[in-house]
Amino acid sequence: MSGAKRRREEGEDHVDGDGGPRLISPSPVVHVRSLCEAVVEADLIHALEQFGPISYVLMMPFRRQALVEFSGVESAGRCVSCGAGSIAGQQAYFNYSTSKRITRPTNADNPASGNKVLLLSIQNPLYPVTTDVLYTVCNPIGSVLRIVIFKRNGIQAMVEFESVQSAQKAKAALNGADIYAGSCTLKIEYARPTRLNVIKNDNESWDYTKPHLVRKERGKRRHRQAILGEHPLSHSDGYACPLLALPGSNSPVEAPDMVCYPPPRSSTSTSYPGYAPSSVAMRGVIPSQVFELEDGSSSYKDFAMTRNNRFSNAGQASKNIIQPPSAVLHYYNAPPCTSQDQLLKLCAEHDVPGFVKFKIFDAKPSSKTISGLLEFKSKTEALEVLTILNHYQIRILNGSNPYTLKLCFSTSSHV
Repeated sequence: MSGAKRRREEGEDHVDGDGGPRLISPSPVVHVRSLCEAVVEADLIHALEQFGPISYVLMMPFRRQALVEFSGVESAGRCVSCGAGSIAGQQAYFNYSTSKRITRPTNADNPASGNKVLLLSIQNPLYPVTTDVLYTVCNPIGSVLRIVIFKRNGIQAMVEFESVQSAQKAKAALNGADIYAGSCTLKIEYARPTRLNVIKNDNESWDYTKPHLVRKERGKRRHRQAILGEHPLSHSDGYACPLLALPGSNSPVEAPDMVCYPPPRSSTSTSYPGYAPSSVAMRGVIPSQVFELEDGSSSYKDFAMTRNNRFSNAGQASKNIIQPPSAVLHYYNAPPCTSQDQLLKLCAEHDVPGFVKFKIFDAKPSSKTISGLLEFKSKTEALEVLTILNHYQIRILNGSNPYTLKLCFSTSSHV
């Protein structure tokens, strides 16, 4: 290419015309690449603070990259020359950045000083983000006082914590994380305001220090808050049963214990004794208020993105076949080198029953994974193994990414 050089924007690789790395002058800013999707700011700080004080971190989750600014060039040099090996279990690569300083957002005058109010920018917001969703995400890390959601540059929100320490902890733990797998990625900075002003409690703003602060609507004597809200999943074709709040410290005394409106009937709906109609889809319950139970545990936990949830989006659901439990499990997406003894060892290591029969399917020459059947003594044993080992990540020697083992009930009754 006649010595021409190609330069990508900051945050990507820099190479010359022959494809080799282009030398970059030392800088206190280090460019980190080949990060795994699950990496958050706290993982980077934990892995790199051994080289020196870190001034600022800029996450670029969609590129699986980040910029880390050290307090001095010497610290950055140690990071580039030594490297941290792996971050969150995956090999990462380090080089100097072309920038000498990471550009701070205009809302952060002095990020090092911190603030108890965080600015959350939600990137790739495929699903609705409400105050309940953000409270569920943030409050387990630090006590949340107020939340305000606004749509200025995309979807953004400000979350006020009880203390600066809680905000710092939340920023480190959540910056770069996904609220839902592959979407609603959080980019977090310190906000300019030191306190949020909330005038109503609804899906876009909430003051958790004033639970009775509700919006008054003309023509209604009072507002009743529903427990069952809109869950941000791509399914939108089911009926939901709206439940009114139970009486307690945060609800009017005259509220009924529970009011359930029957769903509309459908000609395609099929009912069985002891089961809800097939048209009813209880895909998510988001409470209006999360509180602590007497035993100290939370009143609410979201299982939407757990590894045992087979219907996390419409594309996956359309490919799934509902299969009742059986004593035979179908395993797939396992490494090609996986043997019967290795699978038995995996069961023993996780203290689950071992299988009694094993079968491996013939794979295509170009296939990078294998699949087969595992037969157990009973449905109970098969269910226990599926619960523990489904989506277990298997790492192989010299492998860049782990294999995610998939398990499901088989249509076969015996191997």
